[in-house]
Amino acid sequence: MAIHLPGVLAKQGLRRSLSRNKSASRCLDVPKGFLAVYVGEAEKKRFVVPVAYLNQPAFQDLLSRAKEEFGFNHPTDGLTIPCSEDCFLDVTSSFSRS
Repeated sequence: MAIHLPGVLAKQGLRRSLSRNKSASRCLDVPKGFLAVYVGEAEKKRFVVPVAYLNQPAFQDLLSRAKEEFGFNHPTDGLTIPCSEDCFLDVTSSFSRS
């Protein structure tokens, strides 16, 4: 089950997954052209974002942070970005303004 965020983020396809069953296959709920990332400092929240974000310099900065902190050994099964949820939402919401 996923929830669409209101406003601009929903239009861009950014979604936060509310699935609580971690044993279920996550790849089935990530549509083609999207990727799942985990965001947060203490509690990790899962977001499904368009792969087009990978071309955005601000998103690449977030990925660099992840590389510095985790390398290729992420604590979750997916890509973990070590920033607050608010920071992540601020960065990704700016993509519609550019």
